[in-house]
Amino acid sequence: MSETGANTDTAAFCAALVREQDFGRYAATLFVAPELRRALLALYAFNVEITRIRDVVSQPLPGEVRLQWWSDALSGEDHGGVEGNPVAAELLSVVRAFSLPVDRLTRLIDEHQFDLYNDPMPTMAALDGYLSDTHASLFALAASIVALPSPELDHLARHAGLAQGVLQVIASLPRDAAHRQLFVPLDLLQRRGSGLEEVFAGRQTPALRAALGDLLAEARQHLDMALKLLAEAPREIRPIFLPLALVRRDLARASRAEHDPFQPEARSHLSTLWALWRASKTITFRDR
Repeated sequence: MSETGANTDTAAFCAALVREQDFGRYAATLFVAPELRRALLALYAFNVEITRIRDVVSQPLPGEVRLQWWSDALSGEDHGGVEGNPVAAELLSVVRAFSLPVDRLTRLIDEHQFDLYNDPMPTMAALDGYLSDTHASLFALAASIVALPSPELDHLARHAGLAQGVLQVIASLPRDAAHRQLFVPLDLLQRRGSGLEEVFAGRQTPALRAALGDLLAEARQHLDMALKLLAEAPREIRPIFLPLALVRRDLARASRAEHDPFQPEARSHLSTLWALWRASKTITFRDR
């Protein structure tokens, strides 16, 4: 196979992986210039590989080994297998081409060590740090592919990542509760009179709904700030933050009185594409 053919294959692999595992971000890349789409899909494929490690290992140690493999790959240590990993090959090319900060990518990897254990998220401050180094960093890294990095873009990425990440904590509650994992901050639950076992049992008590209501309010504040900052940001980075339209949509649904946080809600690909297309026509990403 020629080098060009091999490169095409690795790009196609990343695109297929993101389309299957993270359709919202995949769909958002359709609104980006074609010459940048490949780089974004490589970054998002890397994120998929890191975030799904907890689902493909049964014990923390193998997960730690996989995370370390990625850290070593980014630092340039010899594995003898990086070239055979299509996502790693694409990501390293993007790191070189766009001067992505390896330390930020490494922090994203390190933060996902938390996923491998059943320790509860202790505080809102801890959740803020976790989401800042994962969801927010991913927004910032993606933005740096299409525009020059700046403190303003980092500020926007932080609020966008916290809005998306907090909502993801709520959306993942059925899956996490089934695995006895807790990303809802324990101090928030306790302050509202709820606790671990109530979540793991899937009981919709007033105390738990109040705690989740606090999280929804937190997500709403970050979303509002992100959209305000986005209105003043360079036009070329707007497609990077288009997933915020999905955050807005899902936040509205999760805020309804009849919403059951322990029942997963499926989203069709068509509805996601439609929401993103409609939102792309507006300044504040409103799905009109």
